[in-house]
Amino acid sequence: MELDLIIRCFSNPQFGTLMDVGIRDGKIIYLQEHLPSNPNVLSAGQLIEANGRVLLPGLIEPHIHLDKAFLLNLMTKDANSIQQAIASTLELKHAFTSTDIEARSIQVIQQAIANGVTHMRCHVEIDPIVGLIGFEVMLALKERYVNQITLQIVAFPQEGIAKQPGTEELLAQALQLGADVVGGITYQDADLQAHLSTVFNLAKAFNKSIDLHVDFSDDPSMLAILSIIRMTHAYGMQGRVSVGHLTSLGSLPYEEAQVICTAIAEAGIHVMSLPATDLYLNGRGDDHRHRRGLTPVPLLLEQGANVIYGSNNIQNPFTPFGTADPLDTGMLLAHTTYMGSKQDVVTLIEMATTRAAKALELENYGLHIGADADLVLFESTNLRSAFYERAPRRYVWKRGQLVASTVKQTTFYNEQVSS
Repeated sequence: MELDLIIRCFSNPQFGTLMDVGIRDGKIIYLQEHLPSNPNVLSAGQLIEANGRVLLPGLIEPHIHLDKAFLLNLMTKDANSIQQAIASTLELKHAFTSTDIEARSIQVIQQAIANGVTHMRCHVEIDPIVGLIGFEVMLALKERYVNQITLQIVAFPQEGIAKQPGTEELLAQALQLGADVVGGITYQDADLQAHLSTVFNLAKAFNKSIDLHVDFSDDPSMLAILSIIRMTHAYGMQGRVSVGHLTSLGSLPYEEAQVICTAIAEAGIHVMSLPATDLYLNGRGDDHRHRRGLTPVPLLLEQGANVIYGSNNIQNPFTPFGTADPLDTGMLLAHTTYMGSKQDVVTLIEMATTRAAKALELENYGLHIGADADLVLFESTNLRSAFYERAPRRYVWKRGQLVASTVKQTTFYNEQVSS
């Protein structure tokens, strides 16, 4: 049987031995233990000898704002709080154009593809200020890059819904036109229940998943997550609700946080930690023993919740950093949540692959027969090295087609000193 591509002798934490994988028509149709003397080796149009290198399903960026990327040099002053970041972005948003949004978004998308990202969920601003300009750009980019990366679009009301009359109608219009997910933000509108009811009702009407910005604070009294848990059960949305930030939970006493973490897990709510932004903006009010300002990732994992991580922003008022490499975000989370064990590395890799796929409700994803051949081969034979060093992505495939390759070489020169 002729295949399009065979990748021989790769390593992966899912398997206890070196493996071979065969791809045809964009799908994985062959997956077996690597046997050097196997007489039944299949033939293929292309053969890649992995020689023990790490092969993973394509990386997933589950939470990013493409339309707000690379605004750093346009800011008139620095943002030192969540409120200042929101205000600065609102000011800049008045000058957004389709051309501008497209150029900045493409810069992130191309970086992400080179870093092995094959799926990305992006939140796009929808309100009377920008209308559907950013959304229309995202729809066009989704189609333009369909053979290189899969984009999910979240219709996101950054400025609130009631706070900006007309936003609810624009959200509904975006969902009619092809938005994949309903977004929300619990700390913008004064009436939390009204805001959440609008979001959940839109999700029900259009049969869409929900992705909320939630409790972005180090104030332990900010607990919109309790209402979200109740409504997730009431609307039968278990497994279809994601929350980003959720940092107030990290300021609660352990016993109180544990109860809420258990309830999150039971509701099937996916938690997206956004450490680059959360660490940068939270804890600034503390004059000593500054809180890290993160959601309690280890506790959520212990209670059975699905926790993943995202870049959130790339070089803008909320986050002046960012590389569009999920593993940079994962490494930051590892440092700040004490996740440094051998098993932690496996978990952190899962958070950028299979756990993220669960949150995004991806079908045909993974390293198994029948899955789409969205794969990334690292320039490393060791999982820890691949993660800790963010090893080059030697090859990236989308549905079996090569979309990026990176080979980094360093030349050393001996200094010659004559006497």
